[in-house]
Amino acid sequence: MLNPYRTHTCGALRLGNTKEIVRLSGWVHRKRDHGQLLFIDLRDHYGITQCVIDTESPYFREAESIKLESVITVVGRVVERTPETANSHMATGEIEVVIDEITVQSRADILPLQVNSNAEFPEETRLKYRFLDLRREKMHANMVLRSQVIASLRKKMINQGFLEFQTPILTASSPEGARDYLVPSRLYPGKFYALPQAPQQFKQLLMVAGFDKYFQIAPCFRDEDARADRSPGEFYQLDFEMSFVTQEDVFAAIEPVLYEVFVEFGTGKTVNSLPFPRIPYAESMLKYGTDKPDLRNPLVISDVTDVFRGSDFGLFSKAIENGAVVRAIPAPSTAASPRSFFDKMNDWAREQGAGGLGYIVLSQEGAKGPIAKFLDEDRLQKLYTLTGIQGGDAVFFVCDKVKVAEKLAGLARTRLGEELDLLEKNAFRFCFIVDFPMYEYDEEKKQIQFSHNPFSMPQGGLEALETQDPLSILGYQYDIVCNGTELCSGAIRNHLPELMIKAFTIADYTQEEVETQFAGMLSAFRFGAPPHGGAAPGIDRIVMLLADEPNLREIVAFPMTQKAEDLLVGAPADVRPEQLKELHLKVVLPPTKLPIG
Repeated sequence: MLNPYRTHTCGALRLGNTKEIVRLSGWVHRKRDHGQLLFIDLRDHYGITQCVIDTESPYFREAESIKLESVITVVGRVVERTPETANSHMATGEIEVVIDEITVQSRADILPLQVNSNAEFPEETRLKYRFLDLRREKMHANMVLRSQVIASLRKKMINQGFLEFQTPILTASSPEGARDYLVPSRLYPGKFYALPQAPQQFKQLLMVAGFDKYFQIAPCFRDEDARADRSPGEFYQLDFEMSFVTQEDVFAAIEPVLYEVFVEFGTGKTVNSLPFPRIPYAESMLKYGTDKPDLRNPLVISDVTDVFRGSDFGLFSKAIENGAVVRAIPAPSTAASPRSFFDKMNDWAREQGAGGLGYIVLSQEGAKGPIAKFLDEDRLQKLYTLTGIQGGDAVFFVCDKVKVAEKLAGLARTRLGEELDLLEKNAFRFCFIVDFPMYEYDEEKKQIQFSHNPFSMPQGGLEALETQDPLSILGYQYDIVCNGTELCSGAIRNHLPELMIKAFTIADYTQEEVETQFAGMLSAFRFGAPPHGGAAPGIDRIVMLLADEPNLREIVAFPMTQKAEDLLVGAPADVRPEQLKELHLKVVLPPTKLPIG
Protein backbone atom coordinates (compact mmCIF):
# COMPACT_ATOMS: atom_id res chain seq x y z
CA MET A 1 0.00 0.00 0.00
CA LEU A 2 1.35 3.44 -0.98
CA ASN A 3 2.27 5.56 2.04
CA PRO A 4 -0.07 8.60 2.02
CA TYR A 5 2.64 10.91 3.36
CA ARG A 6 5.86 10.15 1.52
CA THR A 7 7.62 8.10 -1.09
CA HIS A 8 11.00 9.50 0.01
CA THR A 9 12.42 11.39 2.97
CA CYS A 10 13.58 14.98 2.62
CA GLY A 11 17.21 13.86 2.62
CA ALA A 12 16.94 11.06 0.04
CA LEU A 13 16.52 12.60 -3.42
CA ARG A 14 19.48 12.83 -5.82
CA LEU A 15 20.10 13.39 -9.54
CA GLY A 16 19.17 9.74 -10.15
CA ASN A 17 15.60 10.59 -9.10
CA THR A 18 15.18 13.23 -11.84
CA LYS A 19 11.75 13.11 -13.59
CA GLU A 20 10.26 10.91 -10.84
CA ILE A 21 6.93 11.91 -9.27
CA VAL A 22 7.50 11.93 -5.52
CA ARG A 23 5.60 12.64 -2.31
CA LEU A 24 7.40 14.37 0.58
CA SER A 25 6.20 15.38 4.05
CA GLY A 26 7.85 17.61 6.61
CA TRP A 27 8.04 21.01 8.24
CA VAL A 28 8.23 24.29 6.32
CA HIS A 29 11.78 25.28 7.21
CA ARG A 30 12.17 28.41 5.07
CA LYS A 31 10.25 30.29 2.35
CA ARG A 32 11.62 32.59 -0.34
CA ASP A 33 9.38 34.62 -2.64
CA HIS A 34 11.02 35.33 -6.03
CA GLY A 35 8.05 37.00 -7.64
CA GLN A 36 6.74 34.40 -10.10
CA LEU A 37 8.19 31.57 -8.02
CA LEU A 38 7.88 30.61 -4.35
CA PHE A 39 10.59 28.37 -2.91
CA ILE A 40 9.87 26.20 0.13
CA ASP A 41 12.60 24.34 1.98
CA LEU A 42 10.91 21.24 3.36
CA ARG A 43 12.60 19.59 6.38
CA ASP A 44 12.24 16.27 8.14
CA HIS A 45 14.51 14.19 10.41
CA TYR A 46 16.66 13.16 7.44
CA GLY A 47 17.36 16.45 5.67
CA ILE A 48 15.99 19.33 3.58
CA THR A 49 14.63 19.37 0.04
CA GLN A 50 14.00 22.56 -1.92
CA CYS A 51 10.51 22.65 -3.42
CA VAL A 52 9.21 25.27 -5.86
CA ILE A 53 5.76 26.40 -6.98
CA ASP A 54 4.82 29.09 -9.51
CA THR A 55 1.98 31.60 -9.47
CA GLU A 56 -0.01 29.66 -12.08
CA SER A 57 -0.51 26.73 -9.70
CA PRO A 58 -3.95 26.41 -8.05
CA TYR A 59 -2.04 25.68 -4.83
CA PHE A 60 0.03 28.88 -4.94
CA ARG A 61 -2.20 30.90 -2.56
CA GLU A 62 -2.18 27.98 -0.12
CA ALA A 63 1.60 27.78 -0.30
CA GLU A 64 1.92 31.55 0.13
CA SER A 65 -0.20 31.53 3.31
CA ILE A 66 1.57 28.67 5.07
CA LYS A 67 3.53 29.79 8.14
CA LEU A 68 7.00 28.46 8.97
CA GLU A 69 7.03 25.13 10.87
CA SER A 70 3.65 24.10 9.53
CA VAL A 71 3.59 20.43 8.49
CA ILE A 72 2.74 19.80 4.84
CA THR A 73 2.76 17.06 2.22
CA VAL A 74 3.79 17.93 -1.34
CA VAL A 75 3.51 15.90 -4.52
CA GLY A 76 5.69 16.89 -7.44
CA ARG A 77 8.31 16.12 -10.05
CA VAL A 78 12.04 15.97 -9.36
CA VAL A 79 14.07 18.24 -11.64
CA GLU A 80 17.77 19.03 -11.89
CA ARG A 81 18.81 22.47 -10.71
CA THR A 82 20.79 24.66 -13.05
CA PRO A 83 24.53 24.82 -12.25
CA GLU A 84 24.23 28.37 -10.93
CA THR A 85 21.41 27.45 -8.52
CA ALA A 86 22.80 24.12 -7.26
CA ASN A 87 23.72 24.07 -3.56
CA SER A 88 26.83 22.02 -2.79
CA HIS A 89 26.23 22.42 0.96
CA MET A 90 23.05 20.33 0.84
CA ALA A 91 22.94 16.59 0.18
CA THR A 92 19.88 17.24 -2.00
CA GLY A 93 21.37 20.42 -3.47
CA GLU A 94 21.49 19.25 -7.11
CA ILE A 95 17.72 18.78 -7.41
CA GLU A 96 14.44 20.42 -6.50
CA VAL A 97 10.81 19.31 -6.52
CA VAL A 98 8.31 21.20 -8.70
CA ILE A 99 5.12 21.12 -6.65
CA ASP A 100 1.90 19.83 -8.23
CA GLU A 101 -0.12 19.43 -5.02
CA ILE A 102 0.09 20.63 -1.41
CA THR A 103 -1.77 19.23 1.59
CA VAL A 104 -1.52 21.03 4.92
CA GLN A 105 -1.30 18.42 7.68
CA SER A 106 -0.93 20.87 10.59
CA ARG A 107 -0.72 24.66 10.75
CA ALA A 108 1.79 26.34 13.03
CA ASP A 109 1.10 29.41 15.16
CA ILE A 110 3.53 32.32 15.40
CA LEU A 111 6.81 30.89 16.69
CA PRO A 112 8.26 31.87 20.10
CA LEU A 113 11.74 31.03 18.75
CA GLN A 114 13.14 30.65 15.26
CA VAL A 115 13.91 27.09 14.24
CA ASN A 116 15.83 28.01 11.06
CA SER A 117 18.27 30.22 12.92
CA ASN A 118 21.26 29.75 15.23
CA ALA A 119 20.33 32.92 17.11
CA GLU A 120 20.52 32.74 20.90
CA PHE A 121 17.31 32.64 22.88
CA PRO A 122 16.76 32.81 26.66
CA GLU A 123 17.02 29.49 28.52
CA GLU A 124 13.46 29.88 29.77
CA THR A 125 12.12 30.17 26.21
CA ARG A 126 14.22 27.28 24.92
CA LEU A 127 13.16 24.90 27.69
CA LYS A 128 9.49 25.91 27.73
CA TYR A 129 9.32 25.21 23.99
CA ARG A 130 11.93 22.45 23.96
CA PHE A 131 10.10 20.58 21.18
CA LEU A 132 10.83 23.58 18.93
CA ASP A 133 14.38 23.98 20.23
CA LEU A 134 15.07 20.33 19.34
CA ARG A 135 14.02 21.00 15.73
CA ARG A 136 17.02 23.31 15.31
CA GLU A 137 19.84 21.80 13.28
CA LYS A 138 22.51 21.81 15.99
CA MET A 139 20.23 20.46 18.71
CA HIS A 140 18.83 17.80 16.40
CA ALA A 141 22.36 16.69 15.52
CA ASN A 142 23.33 16.57 19.22
CA MET A 143 20.42 14.26 20.03
CA VAL A 144 21.30 11.98 17.11
CA LEU A 145 24.92 11.94 18.31
CA ARG A 146 23.78 10.97 21.81
CA SER A 147 21.75 8.06 20.47
CA GLN A 148 24.63 6.86 18.29
CA VAL A 149 27.14 7.09 21.14
CA ILE A 150 24.90 5.05 23.46
CA ALA A 151 24.35 2.44 20.75
CA SER A 152 28.11 2.22 20.18
CA LEU A 153 28.86 1.91 23.90
CA ARG A 154 26.24 -0.81 24.29
CA LYS A 155 27.61 -2.78 21.33
CA LYS A 156 31.19 -2.55 22.58
CA MET A 157 30.23 -3.78 26.06
CA ILE A 158 28.23 -6.70 24.69
CA ASN A 159 31.15 -7.62 22.41
CA GLN A 160 33.33 -7.90 25.54
CA GLY A 161 30.94 -10.39 27.08
CA PHE A 162 29.03 -8.03 29.39
CA LEU A 163 25.35 -8.78 30.06
CA GLU A 164 22.85 -5.91 30.28
CA PHE A 165 20.61 -5.85 33.35
CA GLN A 166 18.14 -3.29 34.70
CA THR A 167 18.31 -2.50 38.40
CA PRO A 168 15.49 -1.04 40.57
CA ILE A 169 14.46 2.59 40.37
CA LEU A 170 12.60 2.46 43.71
CA THR A 171 15.13 1.49 46.34
CA ALA A 172 16.48 2.49 49.77
CA SER A 173 18.49 5.56 50.70
CA SER A 174 22.27 5.10 50.47
CA PRO A 175 25.22 7.31 51.50
CA GLU A 176 26.50 8.10 47.99
CA GLY A 177 27.51 11.63 48.95
CA ALA A 178 24.55 13.57 47.54
CA ARG A 179 20.97 14.24 48.61
CA ASP A 180 18.39 11.57 47.74
CA TYR A 181 15.10 12.05 45.96
CA LEU A 182 12.56 10.42 48.29
CA VAL A 183 9.31 8.71 47.25
CA PRO A 184 6.64 8.25 49.95
CA SER A 185 5.11 4.79 50.30
CA ARG A 186 1.31 4.46 50.17
CA LEU A 187 1.35 0.96 51.66
CA TYR A 188 3.78 1.74 54.48
CA PRO A 189 2.79 5.06 56.06
CA GLY A 190 5.73 7.21 57.13
CA LYS A 191 8.25 5.20 55.13
CA PHE A 192 10.00 6.23 51.92
CA TYR A 193 11.70 4.77 48.90
CA ALA A 194 14.68 6.59 47.39
CA LEU A 195 15.54 7.00 43.73
CA PRO A 196 19.03 5.52 43.18
CA GLN A 197 21.97 7.90 43.15
CA ALA A 198 23.68 5.01 41.35
CA PRO A 199 22.98 1.25 41.05
CA GLN A 200 25.94 0.62 43.36
CA GLN A 201 24.58 -2.06 45.68
CA PHE A 202 22.58 -3.85 43.01
CA LYS A 203 25.47 -4.21 40.60
CA GLN A 204 27.60 -5.64 43.39
CA LEU A 205 24.81 -8.06 44.27
CA LEU A 206 24.76 -9.19 40.64
CA MET A 207 28.41 -10.12 41.02
CA VAL A 208 27.61 -12.05 44.18
CA ALA A 209 24.86 -13.76 42.17
CA GLY A 210 27.53 -15.06 39.80
CA PHE A 211 26.91 -13.12 36.58
CA ASP A 212 30.59 -12.10 36.19
CA LYS A 213 30.13 -9.10 33.85
CA TYR A 214 27.23 -6.64 34.08
CA PHE A 215 26.43 -3.30 32.46
CA GLN A 216 23.52 -0.97 31.86
CA ILE A 217 22.84 2.55 30.61
CA ALA A 218 21.71 3.53 34.08
CA PRO A 219 19.58 6.50 35.16
CA CYS A 220 20.84 8.11 38.37
CA PHE A 221 19.04 10.65 40.56
CA ARG A 222 20.61 13.24 42.84
CA ASP A 223 18.90 16.21 44.42
CA GLU A 224 21.73 18.67 43.98
CA ASP A 225 22.34 22.04 42.37
CA ALA A 226 22.99 22.30 38.65
CA ARG A 227 26.41 22.91 37.15
CA ALA A 228 27.58 23.19 33.56
CA ASP A 229 28.71 19.55 33.63
CA ARG A 230 25.97 18.20 35.91
CA SER A 231 22.22 18.28 35.36
CA PRO A 232 19.98 18.84 38.35
CA GLY A 233 17.89 15.81 39.14
CA GLU A 234 18.97 13.03 36.84
CA PHE A 235 21.78 11.83 34.60
CA TYR A 236 22.83 8.65 32.83
CA GLN A 237 25.97 6.57 33.12
CA LEU A 238 27.50 3.48 31.53
CA ASP A 239 27.44 1.43 34.70
CA PHE A 240 29.49 -1.77 34.70
CA GLU A 241 30.92 -4.32 37.14
CA MET A 242 33.22 -7.35 36.82
CA SER A 243 34.16 -10.29 39.04
CA PHE A 244 37.61 -11.71 39.85
CA VAL A 245 39.39 -8.59 38.61
CA THR A 246 42.16 -6.27 39.65
CA GLN A 247 42.18 -2.54 39.08
CA GLU A 248 44.17 -3.04 35.85
CA ASP A 249 41.58 -5.55 34.58
CA VAL A 250 38.87 -2.90 34.95
CA PHE A 251 41.05 -0.38 33.11
CA ALA A 252 41.68 -2.87 30.30
CA ALA A 253 37.92 -3.32 29.86
CA ILE A 254 36.90 0.35 29.69
CA GLU A 255 39.95 1.97 28.03
CA PRO A 256 39.36 0.56 24.54
CA VAL A 257 35.64 1.32 24.75
CA LEU A 258 36.23 5.01 25.46
CA TYR A 259 39.16 5.22 23.04
CA GLU A 260 37.13 3.75 20.17
CA VAL A 261 34.04 5.88 20.87
CA PHE A 262 36.09 9.09 20.93
CA VAL A 263 37.88 8.09 17.71
CA GLU A 264 34.55 7.14 16.10
CA PHE A 265 32.66 10.30 17.02
CA GLY A 266 35.49 12.77 17.66
CA THR A 267 35.35 14.40 14.21
CA GLY A 268 39.04 13.85 13.54
CA LYS A 269 40.38 15.02 16.91
CA THR A 270 43.32 12.98 18.16
CA VAL A 271 42.95 10.66 21.16
CA ASN A 272 45.98 9.69 23.26
CA SER A 273 46.97 6.09 22.64
CA LEU A 274 46.38 3.18 25.01
CA PRO A 275 47.08 2.61 27.79
CA PHE A 276 45.94 5.92 29.25
CA PRO A 277 48.37 7.45 31.80
CA ARG A 278 47.88 6.39 35.44
CA ILE A 279 48.45 9.38 37.72
CA PRO A 280 48.36 8.96 41.53
CA TYR A 281 46.03 11.41 43.27
CA ALA A 282 48.85 13.01 45.28
CA GLU A 283 50.92 13.54 42.12
CA SER A 284 47.96 15.03 40.29
CA MET A 285 47.26 17.49 43.10
CA LEU A 286 50.92 18.54 43.14
CA LYS A 287 51.55 18.81 39.39
CA TYR A 288 48.14 20.08 38.26
CA GLY A 289 46.44 21.39 41.41
CA THR A 290 43.38 19.23 40.77
CA ASP A 291 42.29 15.61 40.52
CA LYS A 292 40.72 16.47 37.14
CA PRO A 293 43.78 17.57 35.14
CA ASP A 294 43.50 18.87 31.60
CA LEU A 295 46.52 17.23 29.99
CA ARG A 296 46.20 19.41 26.89
CA ASN A 297 47.79 22.08 29.09
CA PRO A 298 51.59 21.51 29.15
CA LEU A 299 52.18 23.54 32.33
CA VAL A 300 53.35 21.56 35.38
CA ILE A 301 53.25 22.91 38.93
CA SER A 302 56.30 22.37 41.17
CA ASP A 303 56.78 22.25 44.92
CA VAL A 304 59.43 24.89 45.66
CA THR A 305 58.90 25.12 49.41
CA ASP A 306 62.59 24.32 50.08
CA VAL A 307 63.70 27.20 47.85
CA PHE A 308 62.02 29.65 50.21
CA ARG A 309 62.52 27.80 53.50
CA GLY A 310 64.75 30.02 55.68
CA SER A 311 65.14 32.56 52.85
CA ASP A 312 65.23 36.34 53.18
CA PHE A 313 61.73 36.54 51.75
CA GLY A 314 60.05 36.73 55.14
CA LEU A 315 56.46 36.54 53.89
CA PHE A 316 57.03 33.02 52.54
CA SER A 317 59.65 31.79 55.01
CA LYS A 318 57.48 32.64 58.03
CA ALA A 319 54.42 31.03 56.43
CA ILE A 320 56.47 27.87 55.78
CA GLU A 321 57.42 27.74 59.48
CA ASN A 322 53.67 27.71 60.19
CA GLY A 323 52.96 24.79 57.86
CA ALA A 324 52.51 26.50 54.50
CA VAL A 325 53.90 25.25 51.19
CA VAL A 326 54.99 27.12 48.06
CA ARG A 327 53.84 26.07 44.61
CA ALA A 328 55.40 27.41 41.39
CA ILE A 329 53.51 27.75 38.11
CA PRO A 330 55.67 28.42 35.03
CA ALA A 331 54.65 31.01 32.46
CA PRO A 332 56.78 30.28 29.37
CA SER A 333 57.95 33.10 27.07
CA THR A 334 56.36 35.86 29.16
CA ALA A 335 59.50 37.62 30.41
CA ALA A 336 59.04 40.34 27.80
CA SER A 337 55.36 40.80 28.61
CA PRO A 338 54.26 44.23 29.83
CA ARG A 339 53.83 44.84 33.55
CA SER A 340 50.07 44.83 32.99
CA PHE A 341 50.18 41.07 32.29
CA PHE A 342 51.58 40.38 35.77
CA ASP A 343 49.28 42.92 37.40
CA LYS A 344 46.33 41.27 35.70
CA MET A 345 47.31 37.87 37.10
CA ASN A 346 47.60 39.39 40.58
CA ASP A 347 44.17 41.00 40.26
CA TRP A 348 42.74 37.66 39.17
CA ALA A 349 44.29 35.92 42.22
CA ARG A 350 42.72 38.50 44.53
CA GLU A 351 39.34 37.77 42.90
CA GLN A 352 39.87 34.13 43.96
CA GLY A 353 40.28 35.28 47.56
CA ALA A 354 44.10 35.16 47.64
CA GLY A 355 46.49 37.95 48.55
CA GLY A 356 48.01 37.84 45.07
CA LEU A 357 50.68 35.92 43.16
CA GLY A 358 54.41 36.45 43.63
CA TYR A 359 56.52 36.09 40.50
CA ILE A 360 60.02 36.08 39.09
CA VAL A 361 60.95 36.98 35.52
CA LEU A 362 64.03 35.37 33.96
CA SER A 363 65.27 37.92 31.40
CA GLN A 364 68.63 38.29 29.66
CA GLU A 365 69.79 40.46 32.56
CA GLY A 366 68.97 37.69 35.03
CA ALA A 367 66.17 37.17 37.57
CA LYS A 368 63.88 40.14 38.11
CA GLY A 369 60.61 40.84 39.86
CA PRO A 370 59.46 41.64 43.40
CA ILE A 371 60.77 38.37 44.87
CA ALA A 372 64.02 37.84 42.94
CA LYS A 373 66.13 40.12 45.15
CA PHE A 374 65.39 37.96 48.20
CA LEU A 375 66.87 34.79 46.67
CA ASP A 376 70.60 34.18 46.39
CA GLU A 377 72.16 32.46 43.37
CA ASP A 378 72.02 28.97 44.91
CA ARG A 379 68.33 29.31 45.65
CA LEU A 380 67.65 30.65 42.15
CA GLN A 381 69.51 27.74 40.56
CA LYS A 382 67.47 25.32 42.66
CA LEU A 383 64.32 27.12 41.52
CA TYR A 384 65.31 26.79 37.85
CA THR A 385 66.03 23.09 38.29
CA LEU A 386 62.72 22.36 40.03
CA THR A 387 60.53 24.37 37.66
CA GLY A 388 62.38 23.90 34.38
CA ILE A 389 62.11 27.59 33.52
CA GLN A 390 64.75 29.20 31.34
CA GLY A 391 65.61 32.53 29.78
CA GLY A 392 62.51 34.36 28.57
CA ASP A 393 60.18 32.61 31.01
CA ALA A 394 58.47 33.78 34.18
CA VAL A 395 57.20 31.82 37.16
CA PHE A 396 54.33 32.60 39.55
CA PHE A 397 54.15 31.50 43.19
CA VAL A 398 51.37 30.51 45.58
CA CYS A 399 52.09 30.23 49.30
CA ASP A 400 49.47 28.80 51.67
CA LYS A 401 48.36 25.66 53.48
CA VAL A 402 48.51 22.61 51.22
CA LYS A 403 44.87 22.36 50.14
CA VAL A 404 44.51 26.09 49.54
CA ALA A 405 47.82 26.28 47.67
CA GLU A 406 46.95 23.28 45.51
CA LYS A 407 43.61 24.75 44.50
CA LEU A 408 44.90 28.24 43.66
CA ALA A 409 47.94 26.87 41.82
CA GLY A 410 45.64 24.62 39.78
CA LEU A 411 43.39 27.54 38.90
CA ALA A 412 46.43 29.65 37.99
CA ARG A 413 47.73 26.84 35.75
CA THR A 414 44.39 26.75 33.94
CA ARG A 415 44.28 30.53 33.67
CA LEU A 416 47.79 30.76 32.24
CA GLY A 417 47.16 27.90 29.83
CA GLU A 418 44.17 29.77 28.43
CA GLU A 419 45.74 33.26 28.52
CA LEU A 420 48.88 32.07 26.73
CA ASP A 421 46.93 29.84 24.30
CA LEU A 422 48.93 26.78 25.33
CA LEU A 423 46.19 24.13 25.19
CA GLU A 424 46.69 21.46 22.57
CA LYS A 425 44.14 21.89 19.78
CA ASN A 426 41.76 19.25 18.44
CA ALA A 427 42.71 16.64 21.00
CA PHE A 428 41.14 14.41 23.64
CA ARG A 429 43.63 13.64 26.42
CA PHE A 430 42.60 10.90 28.86
CA CYS A 431 44.15 9.75 32.11
CA PHE A 432 43.29 7.61 35.13
CA ILE A 433 43.61 9.22 38.55
CA VAL A 434 44.44 6.42 41.03
CA ASP A 435 45.33 5.91 44.70
CA PHE A 436 42.71 8.23 46.19
CA PRO A 437 42.74 8.70 49.96
CA MET A 438 40.19 6.42 51.57
CA TYR A 439 39.22 9.04 54.17
CA GLU A 440 39.34 12.77 54.76
CA TYR A 441 38.81 14.96 57.80
CA ASP A 442 35.68 17.12 57.86
CA GLU A 443 36.70 20.33 59.62
CA GLU A 444 33.09 21.39 60.07
CA LYS A 445 31.85 18.14 61.61
CA LYS A 446 35.21 17.43 63.29
CA GLN A 447 35.18 13.83 62.18
CA ILE A 448 36.72 11.45 59.65
CA GLN A 449 34.55 10.60 56.66
CA PHE A 450 34.85 8.77 53.36
CA SER A 451 36.57 10.88 50.74
CA HIS A 452 35.38 9.10 47.60
CA ASN A 453 33.45 5.82 47.52
CA PRO A 454 32.47 4.11 50.79
CA PHE A 455 32.27 0.68 49.15
CA SER A 456 35.91 0.66 48.02
CA MET A 457 38.57 -1.84 49.06
CA PRO A 458 41.28 -0.14 51.15
CA GLN A 459 44.82 -0.77 50.02
CA GLY A 460 46.35 -3.00 52.69
CA GLY A 461 43.00 -4.52 53.63
CA LEU A 462 41.95 -5.07 57.24
CA GLU A 463 45.48 -4.66 58.54
CA ALA A 464 45.64 -1.12 57.16
CA LEU A 465 42.30 -0.24 58.74
CA GLU A 466 43.42 -1.56 62.13
CA THR A 467 47.00 -0.25 62.23
CA GLN A 468 47.34 2.85 60.00
CA ASP A 469 46.35 6.45 60.49
CA PRO A 470 43.03 6.52 58.58
CA LEU A 471 44.09 9.64 56.68
CA SER A 472 47.12 7.75 55.31
CA ILE A 473 45.08 4.83 53.91
CA LEU A 474 44.65 4.75 50.14
CA GLY A 475 41.76 3.06 48.37
CA TYR A 476 41.54 1.05 45.19
CA GLN A 477 39.59 3.96 43.75
CA TYR A 478 40.03 5.65 40.39
CA ASP A 479 38.60 8.30 38.11
CA ILE A 480 38.81 8.68 34.35
CA VAL A 481 39.43 12.27 33.28
CA CYS A 482 39.36 13.75 29.77
CA ASN A 483 40.34 17.35 28.98
CA GLY A 484 39.79 18.39 32.59
CA THR A 485 36.35 16.75 32.84
CA GLU A 486 35.76 13.83 35.17
CA LEU A 487 34.04 11.18 33.06
CA CYS A 488 34.02 8.32 35.47
CA SER A 489 34.52 7.08 39.01
CA GLY A 490 35.13 3.49 39.99
CA ALA A 491 36.73 1.15 42.48
CA ILE A 492 37.65 -2.35 43.43
CA ARG A 493 34.95 -3.15 45.98
CA ASN A 494 35.13 -4.07 49.62
CA HIS A 495 33.53 -7.54 49.49
CA LEU A 496 34.40 -8.79 53.00
CA PRO A 497 31.76 -8.16 55.73
CA GLU A 498 34.19 -7.67 58.63
CA LEU A 499 36.35 -5.35 56.53
CA MET A 500 33.34 -3.35 55.35
CA ILE A 501 32.04 -2.90 58.91
CA LYS A 502 35.48 -1.74 60.08
CA ALA A 503 35.77 0.72 57.18
CA PHE A 504 32.41 2.28 58.04
CA THR A 505 33.06 2.45 61.79
CA ILE A 506 36.15 4.56 61.08
CA ALA A 507 33.80 6.96 59.26
CA ASP A 508 31.68 7.22 62.44
CA TYR A 509 29.01 4.62 61.60
CA THR A 510 27.99 2.17 64.30
CA GLN A 511 27.95 -1.52 63.44
CA GLU A 512 24.19 -1.45 63.92
CA GLU A 513 23.84 1.36 61.36
CA VAL A 514 25.97 -0.53 58.85
CA GLU A 515 24.01 -3.74 59.42
CA THR A 516 20.72 -1.84 58.98
CA GLN A 517 21.59 0.35 55.99
CA PHE A 518 23.41 -2.35 54.03
CA ALA A 519 21.60 -5.42 55.29
CA GLY A 520 21.10 -6.87 51.82
CA MET A 521 24.68 -6.42 50.76
CA LEU A 522 26.22 -7.71 54.00
CA SER A 523 23.92 -10.71 53.96
CA ALA A 524 25.00 -11.49 50.41
CA PHE A 525 28.69 -11.10 51.26
CA ARG A 526 28.27 -13.63 54.08
CA PHE A 527 27.28 -16.28 51.54
CA GLY A 528 30.41 -16.02 49.40
CA ALA A 529 31.30 -12.92 47.38
CA PRO A 530 33.89 -12.76 44.58
CA PRO A 531 36.47 -9.98 44.49
CA HIS A 532 34.94 -7.48 42.08
CA GLY A 533 35.16 -3.95 40.77
CA GLY A 534 33.83 -1.61 38.13
CA ALA A 535 33.19 1.97 37.13
CA ALA A 536 30.53 4.20 35.60
CA PRO A 537 31.47 6.66 32.82
CA GLY A 538 28.93 9.48 32.51
CA ILE A 539 26.98 9.37 29.25
CA ASP A 540 26.04 13.05 29.41
CA ARG A 541 29.61 14.22 29.87
CA ILE A 542 30.92 11.93 27.12
CA VAL A 543 28.42 13.35 24.65
CA MET A 544 29.09 16.91 25.85
CA LEU A 545 32.79 16.53 25.04
CA LEU A 546 32.14 14.88 21.68
CA ALA A 547 29.60 17.54 20.70
CA ASP A 548 32.02 20.26 21.90
CA GLU A 549 29.27 21.82 23.98
CA PRO A 550 29.94 23.84 27.15
CA ASN A 551 26.73 22.80 28.93
CA LEU A 552 24.90 19.51 29.45
CA ARG A 553 21.65 21.25 28.56
CA GLU A 554 22.75 21.11 24.92
CA ILE A 555 22.95 17.30 24.78
CA VAL A 556 19.97 16.28 26.96
CA ALA A 557 16.60 16.07 25.24
CA PHE A 558 14.45 17.48 28.05
CA PRO A 559 16.65 19.05 30.75
CA MET A 560 15.52 21.03 33.74
CA THR A 561 16.49 24.63 34.41
CA GLN A 562 19.29 25.65 36.74
CA LYS A 563 16.58 25.83 39.43
CA ALA A 564 15.54 22.20 38.80
CA GLU A 565 12.27 23.12 37.08
CA ASP A 566 10.79 21.46 34.01
CA LEU A 567 9.13 24.39 32.25
CA LEU A 568 7.70 22.19 29.50
CA VAL A 569 5.50 19.96 31.69
CA GLY A 570 5.40 22.21 34.75
CA ALA A 571 7.36 20.21 37.31
CA PRO A 572 7.63 20.27 40.26
CA ALA A 573 3.92 20.90 40.79
CA ASP A 574 1.26 20.81 43.46
CA VAL A 575 -0.67 17.56 43.85
CA ARG A 576 -4.30 16.96 44.64
CA PRO A 577 -5.31 16.74 48.35
CA GLU A 578 -6.60 13.20 47.84
CA GLN A 579 -3.17 12.11 46.61
CA LEU A 580 -1.55 13.45 49.77
CA LYS A 581 -4.19 11.72 51.85
CA GLU A 582 -3.44 8.37 50.18
CA LEU A 583 0.22 8.83 51.05
CA HIS A 584 -0.50 9.93 54.63
CA LEU A 585 1.32 13.21 53.97
CA LYS A 586 0.69 16.82 54.88
CA VAL A 587 2.44 19.75 53.20
CA VAL A 588 4.06 22.13 55.70
CA LEU A 589 5.46 25.12 53.85
CA PRO A 590 8.33 27.20 55.28
CA PRO A 591 7.20 30.45 56.92
CA THR A 592 6.91 33.41 54.59
CA LYS A 593 9.12 36.34 55.54
CA LEU A 594 7.04 39.47 56.03
CA PRO A 595 8.32 42.73 54.51
CA ILE A 596 9.99 45.09 56.98
CA GLY A 597 8.42 48.45 57.63
